[in-house]
This record gives sequence, C-alpha cells and structure tokens, in this order.
Amino acid sequence: MIIMKTSFKHEQYKENLFRKSVFKELEKHGPLGLTTETFMRQRKVSLKFRKQKNSGAAWTLVGNIHLNANDYSINTKPDNPGMLSLVVHEVHHLKQGLLTALSVYGELDAWQVGFNFYQGMTGSRVNPILQELLEMPLGFSRDVLREAARLMKAYSPGYRIDLLPLYPIHREIAWWLTRKEPEKP
Repeated sequence: MIIMKTSFKHEQYKENLFRKSVFKELEKHGPLGLTTETFMRQRKVSLKFRKQKNSGAAWTLVGNIHLNANDYSINTKPDNPGMLSLVVHEVHHLKQGLLTALSVYGELDAWQVGFNFYQGMTGSRVNPILQELLEMPLGFSRDVLREAARLMKAYSPGYRIDLLPLYPIHREIAWWLTRKEPEKP
C-alpha cells in the first residue's frame, strides 16, 4: 500500500511539473497563450493523458483536459506546437461552455483559435483543408457550418462531428421552431 501511495504521489508530482512547464511555454506566445495559461491556473485545469481514437485531445465536464496518450505523454517537450495548440483549443471549449462547445459552431471556433495559435507559434502554413477552415467566416450560416463539418471530417475521417448540432442546442431548437438564423454572435 505504501508503495502505491508513493508511486501515485510521484506521478502527481511529475504531472504538476509538466503542467507548470506548459504554463511557461504558453506565456511565451502572445496574449492568447497568456490568457490560456491564466484561465488554466485560475480554474485549476489539469492536464492528463488518455488514449483517444479520433482526436488529439478532449475537455471534460469537470474542466480538465485529456491529451491523446497515443501522441503525447508526460515526456513530451512542453514547447511542442501541436500539443500547445490542442491545449489552447480545449481551453477555448472550456471558456465557451457546454452548449457552445458541443456544436459545429463551437468546434469551428475552437479549430480556428487552435490552428491560428499553431500558425503563429510555428510560422508555417497548415494543411490545405485546415487553411480552408481558418478562412471560413465564423457565424450562424448553416451552409458554412455544414461545409466546416465536411472539412473536419475530410481532415479526420473518424472525427464524430456528425453527432453535433450545427448551432449550440438552444439555438438549434429555436431554428427548428422558427427557421430563423440566429443573430450574429
């Protein structure tokens, strides 16, 4: 029992060191990195690792982030642009709230924020499909959101964007009742 407690505490210690090193890296990358770091610190967002089939990371209902253990671990360099952009993406979802995060609109918003951060950090262009997503206007056009979902699926065929409503669910229900596009966000 003592060995298990010691091992668990050692893992927690390593995770905490990793989290702090990620914070230091985020602080180096402009206002978005700094606001991401501040949000994580204030909300005590944990970074964990869990195998995921079709995404690089996920946020949880209790406000934590799970990075895909197939791609990242406690040994990943904290300045890894892909990992940091995923952290920015998932924190953006936490800021959006549940209803927005679980919509194509919320995903398009978070993909744009995350990949713009990646481009700013690396100075390199992204895949042409991602570039198309970055250039899409963020709003409530159902045609734009359908196209965004199609592009996300083309980029990541196993990604289950098809399970999400186009709008945050309260706006989706209002659209189904009125057939009126919501006002600009």
